[in-house]
This record gives sequence, C-alpha cells and structure tokens, in this order.
Amino acid sequence: MLTCPNCRSKDIGKIGINQYYCWNCFIELSLENGIIHTHQVEEDGSISSLDDLFDEEQRQFGG
Repeated sequence: MLTCPNCRSKDIGKIGINQYYCWNCFIELSLENGIIHTHQVEEDGSISSLDDLFDEEQRQFGG
C-alpha cells in the first residue's frame, strides 16, 4: 500500500494511471520506477515538485 512520504498517511486516492492524491496533506503523488514523486497543486492549476524535500529513501515505494 502506498504511504505519503510527507505525512505518512495511507489515506491515498487514485486519480489516474500511477497518479495519486493524499487526502490528509493534499499533495499529488506519482509513481515511476519504484520512486514516489511528490507535487503541490498551485492556485493557477500548475504543479510544483516537492521531491527536494525528501531523500530518495523516503520516496521508495516498498510494495
């Protein structure tokens, strides 16, 4: 099960192919090659990467 690297919540919803949304801290997550990429949705609808806030170990998807 996918866990949010930001808040550790498991309250994750699927919004597309390999795209998820954390209902606890309201960030988007995408999964690529076993790595979770984190994004914040801006007011204008664009997304900003939050990957630099987490080390690669925190972003590993373990299953």
